[in-house]
Amino acid sequence: MNLSPPDSLPLSTTNKAPRPGRTAGKPQEAETPAPGVASITHLANKLADYLTPVELKRVKEAYRFSDEMHLGQVRKSGEPYISHPIAVAEICADWKLDAQAIMAALLHDVIEDQDVKKEELLERFGPQVANLVDGLSKLEKIEFQSVVEAQAENFRKMLLAMASDVRVILIKLADRLHNMRTLGVMAPAKKRRIAGETMEVYVPIAHRLGLNDIYRELQDLSFSHLYPLRYKTLSKAIKAARGNRREVVRKILDAVKNTLGGAGIQAEVYGREKTLFGIYKKMRNKHLSFSQVLDVYGFRVVVDTVPNCYVALGTLHSLYKPMPGKFKDYIAIRKINGYQSLHTTLIGPYGTPVEFQIRTQDMHRTAESGVAAHWLYKTGDQNMSDLQQRTHAWLQSLLDIQQQTGDSAEFLEHVKVDLFPDSVYVFTPKSKIIALPRGATPLDFAYSIHTGIGDHTVSVKINNEAASLRTELHNGDIVEIETDPDSRPSPTWLSFVRTGKARSAIRHFLRTINLNESVELGQDLLGQALGQLGIKAELAPGAIERLLAESSAKSMDELYADIGIGKRMPALVARHIFGLQGGDVDSVPAQPSSGGELDPVTIYGSEGTSVQLAPCCLPIPGDQILGQLRRDQGLVVHTSDCAQAKRLQAKEPDRWIAVQWGGELNRRFDCRIRLLINNEKGILARVAAEIGESDANITYVGMDEDDEHMMTQLRFTIQVKDRVHLAHLIRNLRRVAGVNRVERERS
Repeated sequence: MNLSPPDSLPLSTTNKAPRPGRTAGKPQEAETPAPGVASITHLANKLADYLTPVELKRVKEAYRFSDEMHLGQVRKSGEPYISHPIAVAEICADWKLDAQAIMAALLHDVIEDQDVKKEELLERFGPQVANLVDGLSKLEKIEFQSVVEAQAENFRKMLLAMASDVRVILIKLADRLHNMRTLGVMAPAKKRRIAGETMEVYVPIAHRLGLNDIYRELQDLSFSHLYPLRYKTLSKAIKAARGNRREVVRKILDAVKNTLGGAGIQAEVYGREKTLFGIYKKMRNKHLSFSQVLDVYGFRVVVDTVPNCYVALGTLHSLYKPMPGKFKDYIAIRKINGYQSLHTTLIGPYGTPVEFQIRTQDMHRTAESGVAAHWLYKTGDQNMSDLQQRTHAWLQSLLDIQQQTGDSAEFLEHVKVDLFPDSVYVFTPKSKIIALPRGATPLDFAYSIHTGIGDHTVSVKINNEAASLRTELHNGDIVEIETDPDSRPSPTWLSFVRTGKARSAIRHFLRTINLNESVELGQDLLGQALGQLGIKAELAPGAIERLLAESSAKSMDELYADIGIGKRMPALVARHIFGLQGGDVDSVPAQPSSGGELDPVTIYGSEGTSVQLAPCCLPIPGDQILGQLRRDQGLVVHTSDCAQAKRLQAKEPDRWIAVQWGGELNRRFDCRIRLLINNEKGILARVAAEIGESDANITYVGMDEDDEHMMTQLRFTIQVKDRVHLAHLIRNLRRVAGVNRVERERS
């Protein structure tokens, strides 16, 4: 039995500043010089434990080349820049990464900073090293419209390189970890930006890949730079509590040691202190003060076999009483990143809740190192291969999303959605486990199986009962999807799907279906915006060529389609054209009014996915209407008095345009009405008959009873021709005996 004291938190950082010549998007460092910090000796000693002499020689060649390329580059502290690649390589060596990965870690900045060509690396060090370094290098030579777009494209390149070789992200995480450890002397604004980027992207990637050590350290480091005062205050509170609770921890450790030993279980027991950010997040989410967070300490029990995990669990439950609802079996159903353990919370001495994690040695290695355990312990264990398969499946999904995504910002948006750590585990009818993000719906489940199933989904059964497609799934649900070859995705699905794969697939479908219609709508919208600036819609060939080159569109049809689906704003494109024709763009308002003297865009109601009638207010011909351009959903038409439209218009006034109904509308439109009726026999039949006789069709009926007043409220969704038809129907319903009030239901 190995007994260790509670782990202490990383409560301090060393200082490191940016070196001259680096780009704004790259975290820079300047750390206090240390004797021999630029030496490769310590790294070589680590590598000698598992690399062959030939491989070690190649690593030293990479070091010499990197040292030569970075010669003369120093940090503000005056130390050579080469110390940073060496530090990154040492982190990779701790994971026992192979020689190519260590070489890439040493060379990871030479393309970006020293303008070394990929071809030179290919010739000197081979294709694997060259591809790894290229995947780690930013897109410095491309001009982007904004810093956000450039950053998104850099992340896209890195993640796609990771999809082909996971070592790319392992090296990148090591790079980011060293930068975060040595972020101290940067300007506060820059520290916050880098820490925010780390928390938003790199922390969830580390968690997704099961790299829990890095995940926890990056969280705490980011926390310390994002909220330095909160970090310092909480650090002091932890240090003060550490002495007060030491006796409690020791008492628990001794009791657990004796109890497990008495049961004949060989185990290592560790007391561990929760991370500062973990404690802060619990305080914030549950609105607790520090004194109210009792489970600051947790305990880990590592045994030799899976059966002994459950024996140890029973033994601990006999020692302390378990808290109801606080047991989780991640061995039977592992987490999406391969993590396995038994979790239980017990009531310890003095009524303090104490969390225990029980696992085997193999599970412990996977829990701490995640996919890096593939290189650490090549045992051929089934758990390891399963982890690699799960990681490969997620990386493959990145490629699927990329194929369906229009731009880098959208790609990164989809990937971020999938990086949320909380997951739910549901079952197919054949008992296969599917892991989905918290809040996922049956549509997310369908798309996770296959895009074709998601596209053709019509209904779902959850635990053998019919349910809505927007129902939130919970752990243990059995989900059965029903499909129809004629069914197609609806734009409204985007409002409730949760996974990046589902969102990208739906958006891809909406972009490609009815392309001609999107092009026509885009032409109308751009023509309206150009007219507002006094410019003719017909452009000269030279202006078209410049417009396409500067907007990264392949053709005018693609540009029109982007406008038609809301991806580009017609007013901004019109301003760009105005500038190309020699106009003074600064004199043009950035957000033209949604009204104006121009002819509004005509709506017929029979358009496909590029024009939708808002479900909140269900406009019908005769209503005053206005249009909202929504990204990848096209034009959404609201009534002018819609409450939701007014809220949205206040937030994004530039996305609203004037629209009007066309003259020939040969279809029916959905509309909601509400009736207050007496609770009497036959009343529903009389109302339904009157609706039919008024040439309207019922698509939905709902009922709320008020027993106290002997009244019933009926809600109908009906199909009418226009506002005149609706007024005629309402007059007829008011004459039905037993009907007290009839009104159109607004948003």
